[in-house]
Amino acid sequence: MHQFIEQLLVRGPVVTDGAWGTELQARGLPVGEFPDAWNLTHPERVAEVARAYVDAGSQIILTNTFGANRIRLAENGLADRVSEINRRGVEISREAAGRRARVFASIGPSGKLLMSGEVTEQELSVAFAEQARALAAAGADALVIETISDLEEGRIAVTAACQTGLPVAASAVFDSGKDKDRTMMGNTPEQVAEAFTVAGADIVGANCGQGIAGFAAVCKRLRAATDRPIWIKANAGLPTLVEGRAVYEATPTEFASHVPELIELGASFIGGCCGTNPEFIRAVVRVARDGLVA
Repeated sequence: MHQFIEQLLVRGPVVTDGAWGTELQARGLPVGEFPDAWNLTHPERVAEVARAYVDAGSQIILTNTFGANRIRLAENGLADRVSEINRRGVEISREAAGRRARVFASIGPSGKLLMSGEVTEQELSVAFAEQARALAAAGADALVIETISDLEEGRIAVTAACQTGLPVAASAVFDSGKDKDRTMMGNTPEQVAEAFTVAGADIVGANCGQGIAGFAAVCKRLRAATDRPIWIKANAGLPTLVEGRAVYEATPTEFASHVPELIELGASFIGGCCGTNPEFIRAVVRVARDGLVA
């Protein structure tokens, strides 16, 4: 395990942040508009999201760079601004974090399928390495490969990120199969944990895909399959569409009520994904406060 990660966990499990996309939408981001471009066009609103999580008690905040790899940026006419968008994403989060939180820079999937030939392994490797270098150069404390459904793409991303020398967290989506314990490609928590660990990830986990109630079994299986700390960021339940927007019905209190079990099952990093907000993080901090969060 990276020494930086060991130091973070000295006082127990760490609270991360919540969703970014839905929070940016709450601040005016139109549905369907590329969020990462707001690092350049609306940095003050991106900063509002980051500051809100720090104020809520997040010890780690992410960056608005989930889709800022060359492949996805090209689809939005921004392929020539990879470095700039990633740099600004880190700068915005670092300014908000100050000395109160660490910044783990977000790297999401390419949006292309390897198995259908939409993208090659080499193209993925180049794109992820480029993004990882830009995030590292901007001063990120660590990198997070998140919302991975294709284990091979995740392996490529982790390998590229590890080349920066920064700590790397790798997180997959378990939303398929009868028990919602498989990735879209059919991989189990054990397979994901093994692949990410072998690739060099310092933290292994699960995010998105389903509400927090479904994460206990996945967390337990990840914990049993790796010696790396476990990262958990669940959705605020499953959404319903209201006037074209996703609405999540779980309350912060309901969400936080599952945190003690997740910690008992081995989760070391806990936050939220789609539909969660600073109120969810405040609730998580309150539940975890008694001796668990510094």
